[in-house]
Amino acid sequence: MAGLGASIAESDPDHLNIEEYLAAESIQQAPKKLQLSDLLNISPTLTEAAGAIVDDSFTRCFKSNSEEPWNWNIYLFPLWCFGVVIRYGFLFPLRVAILAAGWIVFFAGFLPVRFLWTENNKWKRIIERKLVEMMCCVFVASWTGVVKYHGPRPSMRPQQVFVANHTSMIDFIILEQMAAFAVIMQKHPGWVGFIQKTILESVGCIWFNRTEAKDREIVTRKLREHAQGADNNPLLIFPEGTCVNNQYTVMFKKGAFELGCAVCPVAIKYNKIFVDAFWNSKQQSFTMHLVRLMTSWAVVCDVWYLEPQYLRPGETPIEFAERVRDLIAARAGLKKVPWDGYLKYYRPSPKLTERKQQIFAESVLQHLEK
Repeated sequence: MAGLGASIAESDPDHLNIEEYLAAESIQQAPKKLQLSDLLNISPTLTEAAGAIVDDSFTRCFKSNSEEPWNWNIYLFPLWCFGVVIRYGFLFPLRVAILAAGWIVFFAGFLPVRFLWTENNKWKRIIERKLVEMMCCVFVASWTGVVKYHGPRPSMRPQQVFVANHTSMIDFIILEQMAAFAVIMQKHPGWVGFIQKTILESVGCIWFNRTEAKDREIVTRKLREHAQGADNNPLLIFPEGTCVNNQYTVMFKKGAFELGCAVCPVAIKYNKIFVDAFWNSKQQSFTMHLVRLMTSWAVVCDVWYLEPQYLRPGETPIEFAERVRDLIAARAGLKKVPWDGYLKYYRPSPKLTERKQQIFAESVLQHLEK
């Protein structure tokens, strides 16, 4: 330390001592530290961006769970091979046969009732509902579905709508086998679209297209009309608007909660011990999704019918939707995230982007003024 002080004294014409030199250095460095602190605290947007990088909860909502390998040693690998032979060589052909026999019986009864029975009366609607329920039971049997239902079964009453979390299109099949719901569903191409147009319309289902703005107005009007009908099947709506991986629940759309009806929450939770029932529609067609279910050991899930909920005085439809989402998430053990599920298909709107930019700019200006 003495040598350092001497060298400083020799190089400094004013002969500063070591304490004065260090004090001067700290004064010069102080503005730099202050500027760095300002940069780190300039806006909560930086914290939000860092959090999105570290823990991207939006992407996690639509990510299939990777299966952990269990057949990695010499003892388990032969057992796994034996299971593959059983599932693909015995169970899959048997399930295909069950599904084919079910379709034959279904069309034998449905086609004459649907197209030859011209009078649209009560008995025709009852027979169509029972046939649709029967076919859904056949689908569940083709997966060796083990479904436990909890709570009172839904009854056909006017002024009510059922809402449920959404993992796959099979949610509709599992719920439909107990009661013929009229579901609100995205239009699909191929054989699924054919079933929508020829079969499911008989139970009052309503279709829409996400890309058509006019469809939203039409669907809203049809929802209100259907909810008022005394003889219509109960409405089933998946307010998330997209399939989520049964670990999270995204924001509920408010459409089902502003109809002035009783809202009956339904919580669905799949057990992933045999197969993950999540349908990642961006990576897999629904046909391949069904094949994966039919080549698994079983589809196991629990379904809870919760108490009907009503709009409280002074409560907005958005708050009502969040309250129902809380009930479903708590019952099914799902994690809530504040994301809009439609962001899975679309980029954020320019208004949202401009609002974020405005908040960031205001934070920068405030710090610069200080």
